[in-house]
Amino acid sequence: MTAPPEALFTPRVRLNGEVNDGMFAAFQDQFLAAADGPDPIVVELTTLGGDADVGRRMAADIRLFRERTGRNPLFFGKTTVFSAGATIMAGFRREDRWLDRHGVLMVHCRKLNKTLELSNFLKAERPRVEALLSEIDIGIKVQTWGFEELIAGSDISLDELEEKAAENWYLTAEQALQRGLIAGVV
Repeated sequence: MTAPPEALFTPRVRLNGEVNDGMFAAFQDQFLAAADGPDPIVVELTTLGGDADVGRRMAADIRLFRERTGRNPLFFGKTTVFSAGATIMAGFRREDRWLDRHGVLMVHCRKLNKTLELSNFLKAERPRVEALLSEIDIGIKVQTWGFEELIAGSDISLDELEEKAAENWYLTAEQALQRGLIAGVV
């Protein structure tokens, strides 16, 4: 088992709670300040989830920072890394992800909660139905991009992840390690 980097115990970015605009603002402020300091930058996260698109934005910022600077921030998930938290985790390379030994990861498919009432002439309703289908199609594509980043370097196939995530897939830190989703357990 790989020894955890000492930096995990002094994270410079600490995020706790719902993934939302407030967490994103805290992430930006803390990460910008940490980027001026020494490596590695550790992002510690505990969340029950939240806004998947905010999680995608944070993951994109991590990926872009890594690609632009060549620096590799570390992820340290504590207790719960659910839903949008797993989306954030996917922005880090597998070898830069760590979970605390009692941590739990939960991954699920994107959801849509919408009612479409059709009560007009068929020709008038078709564009509304097509728009909803486009929304679903792009949502599936976005989900696939995130899932591919999450499982890169693991022994989990996209088909397996999509099947298990359809009903919320919970993994303990040890299971995430055994499947190759993370570098280690602390």
